[in-house]
Order: sequence, then C-alpha cells, then structure tokens
Amino acid sequence: MAEVTRPDLGALERYLVEVEGYFHLDERRRDVAALEAQSMQDGFWNDADAARSVMEQLARAKEDVEALEGARAKLEDARAALELADEMEDEDLLVEAAELSESLRHDLGELELASWFTDELDHGDAIVTVNPGQGGLEAQDWCSMLFRMYQAYCARRGWKVTVNDATPGEAIGLDRATFTVAGHNAYGMLRAEQGVHRLVRISPTDAKKRRQTTFAGVEVLPVLPDTIEVDIKDEDLRVDVYHASGHGGQGVNTTDSAVRITHLPTGIVVTCQNERSQIQNKAFAMGILRSKLYELEKERRAAELDELRGPKHDISWGNQIRSYVLYPYQLVKDLRTDVETGNVDSVLVDGDLDKFIVGYHRWVVGQG
Repeated sequence: MAEVTRPDLGALERYLVEVEGYFHLDERRRDVAALEAQSMQDGFWNDADAARSVMEQLARAKEDVEALEGARAKLEDARAALELADEMEDEDLLVEAAELSESLRHDLGELELASWFTDELDHGDAIVTVNPGQGGLEAQDWCSMLFRMYQAYCARRGWKVTVNDATPGEAIGLDRATFTVAGHNAYGMLRAEQGVHRLVRISPTDAKKRRQTTFAGVEVLPVLPDTIEVDIKDEDLRVDVYHASGHGGQGVNTTDSAVRITHLPTGIVVTCQNERSQIQNKAFAMGILRSKLYELEKERRAAELDELRGPKHDISWGNQIRSYVLYPYQLVKDLRTDVETGNVDSVLVDGDLDKFIVGYHRWVVGQG
C-alpha cells in the first residue's frame, strides 16, 4: 500500500467538502431534526402508512448524516495517525494512516455515487430479469453466464439474491432468469445494466469452432414499496399453475407449485417457481407484475410528455449497451461510456462491474 502524505489528505478533504455539498449536509441535519420532531407529535401513528413514510425518510436522512460525519471523523483520524507517525517515526502508524485514507477514498466514492440517486426507488431493492436474444442455444448459454456474473457482483456488494425463476434452456444455459436483489441502492446501481448485452466468442457448441455473436437482454425494475398503489383487477389476470423445474432445491418438482400470471390487458407474463409453495410463488409473481405495470405507466406518461415537448434531442444509442469480446481478442467495453477492460474474467467470473456501473452514472450526470 502506498504511503499517504499531507497533500493527499488535503485532496481528500476537498473531495469530502464536495460530497457534503452534493448532499446539502446542513439541510439534511435540519431534515433529521424536523422529522424527529414530527415523529414525536401526538397521534403520529394514527395514520400508519404516513407514519411509516416519515420514519423511512428519517432513517435515510440519518444514514446520510452519519455517513458524512463518519467520513469527516475518518479524515481526522488519518491526519492524527500521520502526525504521530512523523513525530514518533512509527511505521505502523504510517500504515494506519494509509489504510484510513484508502478507506475514506472508497467511502467518498460510494457517497458520491449515492448522491446521484434522486428517485426514492433508487435506494431500494431491484428485480432483474435476463432473457436470451438472437443466437439460439448460444444465447441461452450467454443468459446463464450473465446470471452468474450478476450473482457474483451482488456477492461482492453484500447484497442478498433471491432467485424467483431460472428456467433451463433446451440443452444448455437458461431460457430465462429472474431474481430479486435486496441491498442499499440496489435498484439505483443495477439500472445501469438495463439493455442488450453482446457476446463474441468461439462457439462451444460448434464443431468447426467458428466465431459466434449472441445477445441477451437485461431488464431491471424497482421493488415497489407498499405505499405505491398499482391497480390490478382480478378479472384482468389469468393464473396458471404447473410443475416447477430447474433450480429450487430438493422437492421442487413434487407439486404443481410454479405460477404463471398473465396480465390480459397488456399481455405481460410473469412466472415464479423457486419458492416451496404455490402461495409464495404467486406472491412473488404479483410483486414483479406490480413493478412491471408501474414502469409501463411511467413510460406511457413520459411518452405523453415527450409528445407535448416535441422531438427529443438527447444523446441516444442503440439497443446494445456493452460488448464482451472473448475472441479474437479479449475486451469488455461499455458503448455508452467507453469504459473498458481487457480482464474479461474479472467481469464475467468475479463480477467486477463497479467500474462500468459507476462510469454509467457519472456519464448520465454529465449529460445532465
């Protein structure tokens, strides 16, 4: 680990002040005081839904303030360790100062990223679906590779993954994978992954070892809190029950527990088969359907506004957001941001996606 110097800590302090500005730290402190006062008023819990909303806002505001105050304390600890190291010529204190500064740099990067998430849903959980596109069996294999990549990424971030549906392909891979990711800022982070992902490699199923290009689509939806209402009528639903297959553990095929829900007005189909009971699978499927209908309504309203505003002049790109080339050279490149790496295993096997996800959000802010 490289040694830290006073100019290094000065640069970190400037970065910290910048991040504090992103969060409007003084305003967040006032928010905490106001929300705490509101929560102590008589009759606060008479309206349970409103009270829960206030407590959620309070928790987020406290979390922001505590994180920024913790970063400031870490900076002061690093300064103190560096000064003592100079006075006492203590190598251990030099190491401690360097470790604190590196930890602070990471914390500030995470805080800067979180400051870009302005939608309340960004801070919550996500529903991710990976579907094979063009490429036949190869695309199903590519679907399973992406599924494993996202599982590895979530593990790196300490997020919990619940597999809702993982349908095996015809011979290899997966025909579909849907999973829920629970963790801080999961939706905000993962929405950077929505779009078409392209793989170029030597086909493992082709006896002539020819180069193959395949595609898979990734959809990312927010898990909706109970406070958001989505009108779903029973008569608009067709619910089918069938034998579960594939992932799910022992006994997954012993009952007709898998559930497929079709929303007749929109044609949206949602399946869930990885829970033990039909009731649990239906509950998960309904949650996913709520999120899909919510996003559909947001898109409809956005389209109406766009029509009123006239033609859009924003920078746009094609469906393909990222290429993963394994042959004739090795490169993973995001086509929106130009972030790239030649270490494809770090991405596909180890789930090292932060450089791409952070790069995407920094790019979006720059378009701003």
